[in-house]
Amino acid sequence: MNLKQPILGVSATVLVMVISLGFVSLFDYATFAGWVTFGLICLIPTSIVIDVTWGGRHPRSAASRSQPSRGILLLGVTAAAGGAVGAVYFFTIGGGIDPPAPMLVHAAIVSVPVTFCFTIMFGGWPFVRIRNPLAAGCVLLAAAYALNYALFQIFYDYGFMADAPVYAASIDPGGMFNAWSAVTFAVTSLSIMFLFLHFDLWPFAIAPRLLRQPVLGVVWTATALVLGGLVFHLGVGVMAMDSVLFMVAVPVPFIFGSIVMLKMLQASVFRNVKQPLRGLLSAGAAAVGGAILAWLYGVSAPLLAGELGSGPPEYEFEIWLASALLGVTFPFLAFSADFFRMWPLGKPDTD
Repeated sequence: MNLKQPILGVSATVLVMVISLGFVSLFDYATFAGWVTFGLICLIPTSIVIDVTWGGRHPRSAASRSQPSRGILLLGVTAAAGGAVGAVYFFTIGGGIDPPAPMLVHAAIVSVPVTFCFTIMFGGWPFVRIRNPLAAGCVLLAAAYALNYALFQIFYDYGFMADAPVYAASIDPGGMFNAWSAVTFAVTSLSIMFLFLHFDLWPFAIAPRLLRQPVLGVVWTATALVLGGLVFHLGVGVMAMDSVLFMVAVPVPFIFGSIVMLKMLQASVFRNVKQPLRGLLSAGAAAVGGAILAWLYGVSAPLLAGELGSGPPEYEFEIWLASALLGVTFPFLAFSADFFRMWPLGKPDTD
């Protein structure tokens, strides 16, 4: 098959979603929300480096192969790196406790926004100055995980779990903020990064000096944090929404919809519209489409996972939904687009 955009992106997205939901259905809630979600999220930072920093060209021994060998080998590299990092995090942040403590899963989640910050907002600076691109990506990935570990120790507090199993006290970093609020803030700020991608960095692009690194990285990151904080405050503070319910209702669907619009459809839907209207239309489509897809996933939850409780303190439904969308389908979509280049349905326009 050799489908073209946007039919290619829509078809690949539907196929990946079906595969993802089938995969999710294989596990009971506890296994899925614990080991499965943690393991898959550990793959995402490496996949980001392979796609963004290496441009899909490294490691050469894998990237130079034809499909599906290329995709399988790159997936193997990602699994090896993710497994190594996951093991380190398990025995440090996770305290070696089985099943994984919430701290471990939370730390894995926020490693994704940190890696996106390094690779996209800072464009890999200063690591791309390393002459060997393979080494540059590896150092960037190590730095992202190191920074994420430091942020976890500073900002995450699990005191609200005082009545939970003993691991809460034994590995609680005792940071500055309620851990769920910290995770929600990080995910909300990541959604702002995606918002600017819809606009092709408008209005930053109006001033060419802002597009130089590290200026762009500093300005973009600061803007994402400020706007992310504002959106978080409006939802959790002003509207008094529970932070987890807010995360699953607002930033998670938008990020998911953005991945479909920008990665799978390759921004092809509004390609001929000028900015900033194109950004408004694309972001709006991501918000609406993401909300619809999240609703479809939510409707399927009882069929795939049985009855799940909603809301505090367990947040079973919310954790299942966020994990199914961003913990499983998100990386599966990335693997399809970046590693397999949407094989066997066709080739992306950029190929």
